Amino acid sequence: MSEPGPDAPSRLSRRIEIGTAILLAIAAVATAWASYQASRWRGEQSLAQAKASATRIESTRSSDLANGQTEVDVATFIQWSDAMLHDDAPAEDFYRTRFRDEFAVAFDAWLALDPLQDPSAPPTPFALPEYELEARNEAEQLQAKAEGLSATAQDDVQKADNYMLCVVLFAAALFFAGISTRLHTPRTQLAIVGLGYAVFLGTLGWMLTFPTSFAT
Repeated sequence: MSEPGPDAPSRLSRRIEIGTAILLAIAAVATAWASYQASRWRGEQSLAQAKASATRIESTRSSDLANGQTEVDVATFIQWSDAMLHDDAPAEDFYRTRFRDEFAVAFDAWLALDPLQDPSAPPTPFALPEYELEARNEAEQLQAKAEGLSATAQDDVQKADNYMLCVVLFAAALFFAGISTRLHTPRTQLAIVGLGYAVFLGTLGWMLTFPTSFAT
């Protein structure tokens, strides 16, 4: 059985040096990419959160408008009811002609149920499904949109955190590659560099499953 040549350790050392240099280079590039993506997703999170806040403000405005419209509808209905109970036909007509269109639909549907004679009829038009305010529907839609944007923002935070974890792991691979150059035993160097490659490749494979964000 032949013995290894005297230059075998030197050849192994050169190969380890080349492997270490390659690991240092690709880990540095991967670290820069992961840092860039973490920064991009932080920006995406800030943008989504800002949109969510603006949408909530619009939802509040629509909700306030709906509340104001309901107050007007209630007030005119009370006045109409008072005039009706006092058999004041001119006043009844006066208030009825001033019903808002959205309330008038529900009011007509309520009268069709003969609420004055049928005790099972709803007590007011406001209990009917016909009483539907566009402003309230818009407020609900905007609120749902805001919640969706908030969920997107939270998802973007998680993406940024995942990329930052990759930065840490790539730094660990760089550490293993760097410390291997201070060791003097080729086998020990090989083990440390191999560990660095294992960390790098495992992290790279995980990172490749992440979505990416680019400046537009």
